[in-house]
Amino acid sequence: MLVSALLTSLGINSGLCVLFFILYSILRNQPSNYEVYVPRLLVEGNSKRRSHFNLERLIPSTGWIKRAWKLSEEDILSSSGLDAVVFMRVITFSLRVFSFAGIIGVFVLLPVNCMGTQLHEIDFEDLSNNSLDVFTISNVNSGSKWLWIHFSAVYILTIFVCYLLYHEYKYISSKRIAYFYSSKPQPRQFTILVRGIPVSVGSSVSESVESFFTEFHPTTYLSHMVVRRTSKLRSLINEAKTLYKRLLHLRSEPSQHKYIRIGFFGQKVDLVDHYEKKLEDIEQNLRLEQSDLSLADETRAAFVSFKSRYGAAIAFHIQQSINPIQWITELAPEPDDVYWPFFSSSFMRRWMSKLVVVVACILLTILFLIPVVVVQGLTNLSQLEIWFPFLKSILTITFVSQVITGYLPSLILQLFLKIVPPIMEFLSSIQGYISHSDIEKSACNKVLWFTIWNIFFATVFSGSVLYLVNIFLEPKDIPAKLAVAVPAQFKNVYMPKYETAGKFWPIVHNSMIFSLVLMHAISIGIFTLKKLSIASTLVFPLPVLTLLFNEYCRKRFLPIFIAYPAEVLMKKDKEEANDPAMAEFFDKLVTAYQDPALLPIRYSVNSNSLNSPLISSADV
Repeated sequence: MLVSALLTSLGINSGLCVLFFILYSILRNQPSNYEVYVPRLLVEGNSKRRSHFNLERLIPSTGWIKRAWKLSEEDILSSSGLDAVVFMRVITFSLRVFSFAGIIGVFVLLPVNCMGTQLHEIDFEDLSNNSLDVFTISNVNSGSKWLWIHFSAVYILTIFVCYLLYHEYKYISSKRIAYFYSSKPQPRQFTILVRGIPVSVGSSVSESVESFFTEFHPTTYLSHMVVRRTSKLRSLINEAKTLYKRLLHLRSEPSQHKYIRIGFFGQKVDLVDHYEKKLEDIEQNLRLEQSDLSLADETRAAFVSFKSRYGAAIAFHIQQSINPIQWITELAPEPDDVYWPFFSSSFMRRWMSKLVVVVACILLTILFLIPVVVVQGLTNLSQLEIWFPFLKSILTITFVSQVITGYLPSLILQLFLKIVPPIMEFLSSIQGYISHSDIEKSACNKVLWFTIWNIFFATVFSGSVLYLVNIFLEPKDIPAKLAVAVPAQFKNVYMPKYETAGKFWPIVHNSMIFSLVLMHAISIGIFTLKKLSIASTLVFPLPVLTLLFNEYCRKRFLPIFIAYPAEVLMKKDKEEANDPAMAEFFDKLVTAYQDPALLPIRYSVNSNSLNSPLISSADV
């Protein structure tokens, strides 16, 4: 890519960035968009619509940027939870790494690269038509002593990133413990999920759970809630929600739009009345389905609650049965975090789903190579002229060639990438996870690895060595091949539905460790190609030390992100032992994990008679 193409891309992206900032600052002030930009303030009553026209709404301002950055960590923690704090720290962590690496790259490595003569001399009078390769390590002469500066940069960057990782892991771990101490009692802290429940002939799942935990956990067991198959109920509820949204839309329209004629000569029908009657029928069918739930609808899974956090932790960590595939325990998510459709699947179906997801991810990764190869072809004018000879006359126009090689590839790639996260989230949802947060964490990992393999490796190889098939047959040459190719706002939004207390941070840590090791592998290949074998040898300890550092962090901090220690649980239990509010909490805990599909819905006008609970705690 030429410098001029890069500058064109930078100019276009900068202009779009300014345009989007202006549009955001205008649109966020329009009353019709309050549900999008400030829904929390509307719900809390801290913001009201202003119906009268105001010219200031149409004038862009930058005040919202200052207000966004003025929020302290304590403000974010109190309003949006620890997950929001961790997300902001991920952003600041990335900015620190980028800034440090950018300073070294621009003010240290770039001048060294420009001083090289491996490719050709830089024509500063015609800088825009120079290839970007002359600014990379490719331009440094083989065997040059200047390469030791690059070697030092690898060590310095590794040490700096590891220091930041350790600091962040330690800080977020301490915040996780502090957040636990300061938080109110949460249902998930007292509850575990039990699967693989054995049931004897003539008894129900509920009776088996009651008998088992009354016998083996008599002092700590509180209650349980058996999970039922409610996929049919869920489809009826979704249908009712869709119909209710149509009703709300119809009621807001003019009266002449609320009628429809049945047939050519039929009478007009009031759509509002029609949909209300249909909604009442759905609610009646839903209630009948709910009342018809039988023992056959029970799954062999249940949420079991205890009288203390420590009691729940003991039940979670200890194997419950001689048979390890029975009475399997795992930590329960928050009630609002439970992914209920998961429980409707059998063990074999979940196992097959995992296999299908693995195959689907592999196929998606392979298929995505097609747009990656096309995009890489756009960055090479000579290759583009071979593919599309009829465009040769157009490609001779300077501005057109700069846009095509500098901006169009990234635009196309980003458009294709937009479809990846929803696909990965769907694949994760059928993989057998019991919570929305686990699904999102799994989707994050899938997107991360997809990006690494398709955007980094595939882009690199497709640009220069994609057609060298023997690279896959000689893994020892991968660092050398890479060495050749590489140089060539929370306050106003919705309240979080669930809180993981920073459990996403280990994903960031692991991805940075992988990036460091990958950088070391590329550095070894570069120094080998540049005939500086001593530097290649001296880089070898870095990936080893980095992996040892990662193992230390896994032993030191990761257990805190999996489960809270007994010391913390018992201290919290003792603090709340004499709290009179705990009695009310335990009363609510009995029904906290009731499937929402079993609750009555209240959409239609005549739904007041449907407000009584369908299944009492005594029935479960």
